[in-house]
Amino acid sequence: MRASPGARDNVRMRLLVVEDEPKMAELLSRALREESYAVDVAGRGEDALWMAGATPYDAIVLDVTLPGIDGLETCRRLRASGCWIPVLILTARDAVADRVAGLDTGADDYLTKPFSLSELLARLRALTRRVPQERPVDLRAGDLWLDPAAHRAWRGESELDLSAREFALLELFLRRPGQTLTRGQLLDGAWDMAYEARSNIVDVYVGYLRQKVDRPFGRASLETVRNVGYRLRSDGG
Repeated sequence: MRASPGARDNVRMRLLVVEDEPKMAELLSRALREESYAVDVAGRGEDALWMAGATPYDAIVLDVTLPGIDGLETCRRLRASGCWIPVLILTARDAVADRVAGLDTGADDYLTKPFSLSELLARLRALTRRVPQERPVDLRAGDLWLDPAAHRAWRGESELDLSAREFALLELFLRRPGQTLTRGQLLDGAWDMAYEARSNIVDVYVGYLRQKVDRPFGRASLETVRNVGYRLRSDGG
C-alpha cells in the first residue's frame, strides 16, 4: 500500500488498528503514520476493548477475523459498554449479508479486502468529521426494547409477537422516545411509497400495537396527541 499525497500535518488524530496478522498490521500502521495519524495496534478483540476504554481514539480500524472474540463481537461489546468511537470494519467477506451483519453490530463503515489506501483514508476522514453520538444496537424505553438486527422485541422478559408492520412502527417510536410523531411521519416510515394508504391505517396499527405492548402488561406507553399523531413515553410506560 502506498500513502496518498497530502498528508495531514495540522491535527494529529489517534487511531486504534485491530489486526492479528503482523504483516498487515505493520503495513496499515506505517501507512497511517505517514499520513500523520498516531496509531496504536491491538492483535486481539479483548485487547481492543480495554484499550478503547482507556484511550479516547478518534476512530478504530477493526478486522473481523481475530483470535478470541472476533471483530463483530468486539464491536458489539464496545457499543454495549457505551463506547461510541467510530468503527471502520475491515474484512475479506464481501457478501451483502456480511456487510449487513457488520453494520448491525454498531459499526459505522465497512471496507472489504483488498482495498486501496486512498479509499481507507477517505473513509477515515469522513468518520472523524462526524460528532460521536450514541448509536445503540438495541433500542430501549424503560423495559420495552427492540433488536433491529434480530427483528425481535420484548417487554421486560416477555418476547412480543409482532407483525412486520407492527415491528416497523415500534422501531420508529423507539428511535424517537418522547417525541410526537405525526401520522404522516409514521406512514412514511412504516409503509413503502407504493402503498395506497387508507385514512385511518396508522390509527388501526397503533391500536394493534397497544394490544401487544401495553394492555397485556397494564401499561400505557403509546400516547395519542390529539390532532397530531402519537408519542411513545420515554420511560416505556
